[in-house]
Amino acid sequence: MIEIERKFLVTAPDYREESRSQLRILQGFLSTDPDRTIRVRCIGPQGFLTIKGRTYDAGTSRPEWEYEIPLKEAEELLLLCESFPVEKIRYQVEVGPHVFEVDEFTGLNDGLILAEVELTAASESFEKPSWLGEEVTGDNRYYNSQLSLNPFTKW
Repeated sequence: MIEIERKFLVTAPDYREESRSQLRILQGFLSTDPDRTIRVRCIGPQGFLTIKGRTYDAGTSRPEWEYEIPLKEAEELLLLCESFPVEKIRYQVEVGPHVFEVDEFTGLNDGLILAEVELTAASESFEKPSWLGEEVTGDNRYYNSQLSLNPFTKW
C-alpha cells in the first residue's frame, strides 16, 4: 500500500474546536532506517506495528503496512525501541472531503504541532484551513522517527 500525505506546521489552536476526536498516542521505533522504518504504537486499548519504506515524490509518498497487535505485545515491543518514545495527542479535523490529523506533541517534543492530510494522489488539491502554516512535507526533521532521535526541544 502507498501512503500519500502532506505535512504542515500549525499556527493556531482553532483546530481543537473543529476536532471530531482526540486520541493519546505513544510510539517508538524498532528501526529508524529511512529504507525500512518500523514503528510500534499504542493508541488507547490498541497496539499497532507499522512498516514504512523510503519516501519519494518530494516526501509525499511511501509504502506502508500497518497491523493491529495485542496491546500487551505493543507495550513489550516499546521497551526494545531505539532512543526516546514519541508522545502526542492527535486531533482529527474534517475540512471539506479531507481529514487532517493534527498532532500536539508532548514530552521531549513539547511545543511542536503538526498537521497531516492523506491524499489519493500527490497532485490532489485540498482546502487549507486558516490554522495551517508552513508546509514541511519531505523535511526529515519532522518525521516521527527522527523526532524520536532528535527531539524538538533539543533543536
